[in-house]
Amino acid sequence: MLPKMTAPLGWGILGTGNIARQFTAGLTASPRARLVAIGSRSAYSARLFAADHRVCGTQGDYDAVLADRDVDVVYIALPNTLHHEWTIKALRAGKHVLCEKPIAASAAQAEEMFDVAQRHGRVLVEAFMYRAHPLTQAVLKSVRNGAIGQVRMIRTSFCFRTGRTNGNIRFDPALAGGSLMDIGCYCISLSRLVAGEEPAAMHATASLHQSGIDEFTVGTLAFPSGTLAGFTCGMGVHADNSAYICGTDGYIEIPVPWKPPRENATFTIARNTPPRMDQARSASPAPPPREMFHIDAGMDLYGIEAEAFASILLDGAAPFVSAQDSIGNMKVLDELRRQVGVTTDNWQLTT
Repeated sequence: MLPKMTAPLGWGILGTGNIARQFTAGLTASPRARLVAIGSRSAYSARLFAADHRVCGTQGDYDAVLADRDVDVVYIALPNTLHHEWTIKALRAGKHVLCEKPIAASAAQAEEMFDVAQRHGRVLVEAFMYRAHPLTQAVLKSVRNGAIGQVRMIRTSFCFRTGRTNGNIRFDPALAGGSLMDIGCYCISLSRLVAGEEPAAMHATASLHQSGIDEFTVGTLAFPSGTLAGFTCGMGVHADNSAYICGTDGYIEIPVPWKPPRENATFTIARNTPPRMDQARSASPAPPPREMFHIDAGMDLYGIEAEAFASILLDGAAPFVSAQDSIGNMKVLDELRRQVGVTTDNWQLTT
């Protein structure tokens, strides 16, 4: 039983990088949230971030945020290898935690984090913001209602090209970087969500960067039901960054699955023309070849995520990403990283 809480919830943020700024912009639009504390390794960075976002509360190091009594929830926006340490510290300090994806650097770490959350009676959720967006929920409802028949194949991609690799945490193996951890985790997450089960087999091939991380990766997941999922992720290549869910009676096309817009997010249910040999057998009229659906979220993506977290604490809602889901995703990431040969000198995946 969670302790009774009232709105607005006080939020503290650990980290002042790009993702922290994106989240803060959305958080300020959430009616049941207020930003009260900023933590950074640098006092100057904390003060600058606070000034940019008009935060009048704590502006100090990470420990100062955890000690702030006005902080109810901590958002962890730190490098992957720091998620485990600071999530556990925040939970032990009595804070609820929204931790950026991937939840940890390994499944073993994730299991320990959720165990600590349970022991201390606090909520821990992985910050896969796309999972809280109504577009994702509408797509999943269509699938579950049989709009495309039985799901047989899932195809996803998430790629970008950056020329700035020096000093980039995504390219640092000591910080558990790599395309699988940074963006491939989305493809794996959606595939597992749609399939509704854990993969029975998986395989990946990657091109490794000179730093040792996987720069771009191609992977497949095979589920017990027979559904197959394929994905591509990369940090030095362009792609359409879309998702396709293919069934026996049609397919769903999602052009912007990972960061849906605030307004007019779309997905399409489409059907191919049946083979000529099957056309004469059908007594019912064929459904329309393409049906496009439009979703207006009414709020910034990260604001929706903050509201979804507030609903857990204030309304008793279920987490939009469960503990079992997050641990399952990490288990797949662990195995695929092992297969592609991602290694570091000072970080072990089983830590």
